[in-house]
Amino acid sequence: MRVAVIGAGVAGLVTALELAKRGIAVDVFERSAALGEQACSWAAGGMLASWCERESAEEAVVTLGRQALDWWPRHYAGTLAQGTLVLAPARDAGELTRFAARTSGYERLDGDGVAALEPDLAGRFRQGLFFAQEAHLDPRRAMAALVEALQAAGVAIHYGVEADETALDADRIIDCRGLTARDRLSALRGVRGEMLVLRTDEIRLSRPVRLLHPRIPLYVVPRSDGHLMIGATMIESDDRRRVSARSAIELLSAGYALHPALSEAEIVELRADVRPAFPDNLPGIVEDGRTLRVNGLFRHGFLLSPALAGQVADRLLASRELPDAHHRQRRHA
Repeated sequence: MRVAVIGAGVAGLVTALELAKRGIAVDVFERSAALGEQACSWAAGGMLASWCERESAEEAVVTLGRQALDWWPRHYAGTLAQGTLVLAPARDAGELTRFAARTSGYERLDGDGVAALEPDLAGRFRQGLFFAQEAHLDPRRAMAALVEALQAAGVAIHYGVEADETALDADRIIDCRGLTARDRLSALRGVRGEMLVLRTDEIRLSRPVRLLHPRIPLYVVPRSDGHLMIGATMIESDDRRRVSARSAIELLSAGYALHPALSEAEIVELRADVRPAFPDNLPGIVEDGRTLRVNGLFRHGFLLSPALAGQVADRLLASRELPDAHHRQRRHA
């Protein structure tokens, strides 16, 4: 069997690697000239946080997302299993109670417990929730590692190619084009996310910190070399060209609320991108002739890609039906 994967975002790369590991000949086609140039994965937070995501997502996200905690450490050595810390300013303590009621797998912390996990936040928060089983990674480095693994497995990635399904020399095609696939999946919609990267020598974090707010909860994710990624807004929009002034102010305010020292941090990057989502915000694998369309990962690209890739591989190799909850052949066509 020869398979063509269209799209070199995280869904396409993970799927291609999973297929190659199972002995399937794979080629990847990417319209951009370079890795990450047009992939919304490039602006992701990289949090493997299925328990936290249950606060606003369906149980399927938790169940499928747990597979990522095993898959990513085996394929990217930079995966950090440091858990997730959820905090709220004293005035928003009710948000912490609400978050706890909708999630599981956490330990309640007092101020000393918060300080023990993140010494640079000592004295700033009276309570928190610690999700010890969660992990995080740097999306850009993780995607580069996937490319290296694919190359080592003999998988060719063809950049700068606008693949035509009718002309591809392949037995099966896996469409991982994200929002571009609306030409075949009319139910897809765009949800814009905006992110900010700061660099500072004043504070260090060891794990993602979610800062709750009644209107826009935000997260801060540590990167290497003193960089912190702050994100991410969710705006119903297909416009990926700009970060709004309002969103930039909210992102900067979130950083200041976490620690005032971030007001002196260097702004390294402001970026917006659009994530593809189906109406129910759950992913789907849609069969369309010889093509399987993998899409609708919403803001869970790194979290859910391993599970979906495994389902695609199972289907190609064994012709098994995917669970109805996740394989909605007609619903999203």
